[in-house]
Amino acid sequence: MAEHRDRWRGTLMMVGQPAEEGGGATAMLQDGLFTRFPRPDFALSLHDDDTMPAGTIGYRAGNFRAMSDSVTITVYRRGGHAAMPHNTIDPIVLASRIVLTLQTVVSRENNPVDPAVITIGSIHGGTQGNIIPDEVRLQLSVRTYARAVRDRTLDAIRRVAKGEAEAAGAPRAPAVGVPGSGGAPVYNDPQLTMRLADALKRALGEQNVVEMPAKMTSEDFAQYGLAGVPSALLHIGAVDPAKLASARETGIPVPAPHSPEWAPAHEGYAQSGRQGRDHPAPGAVPREVGRFQLRD
Repeated sequence: MAEHRDRWRGTLMMVGQPAEEGGGATAMLQDGLFTRFPRPDFALSLHDDDTMPAGTIGYRAGNFRAMSDSVTITVYRRGGHAAMPHNTIDPIVLASRIVLTLQTVVSRENNPVDPAVITIGSIHGGTQGNIIPDEVRLQLSVRTYARAVRDRTLDAIRRVAKGEAEAAGAPRAPAVGVPGSGGAPVYNDPQLTMRLADALKRALGEQNVVEMPAKMTSEDFAQYGLAGVPSALLHIGAVDPAKLASARETGIPVPAPHSPEWAPAHEGYAQSGRQGRDHPAPGAVPREVGRFQLRD
């Protein structure tokens, strides 16, 4: 931005935010981000993407990223010796039943046109193969767009956990930890998003700036929009074009963010990120260029 100072005017505020998906934005706002520092007119952010080739920039106006809830379920049973399961009430079997039944919440209870995801990403219980433990803990990630869908999904998770525990004769009800309020979906201000997209197309070429579908991934970048600052989150293609073409041909997706095998095509990814940041067409950047982040 400094090298291309003649192409924009106003004040640029760079925000180095911790915990991008763990409440970092909320913490900074509560700590006075927009009172201790000038309140920006716009907030812009860039995020790497595994579905587009390096060298491209993706945009979407309106709802773009889902809200996210982290849920924990702890089931309690009666442990004992692995050779005498009849003297126990096995929490691992109960946890397995809960995992399988939860798969039907989205496929059989949710309207297919209302996006929802339930993923059990962690299950922990026991210390040895010859010991039946007393409890098992599951960690879930729940993604939705609509508040009504979120509420129904969380209620279903509670119901399934309780019902399976009762059916198994568990000595106590499972503990289901649900946050009081989920993070908001990312909403890209339509006017700002299209203004940026038009400017980037003129600067980088129509073929390199593409409209993309909404995603079920989440970002606390939404909090800046809720704070009253028009916001836009853009995505930067980060996959080698040849690898992406091969993945589409075979039907095997490339590793994505949060995967230990995720390795962005750094040069093309960094170049398109720099171009999107540094080369707005004349008039594309507003009087006050607000918060800017590069996220991955």
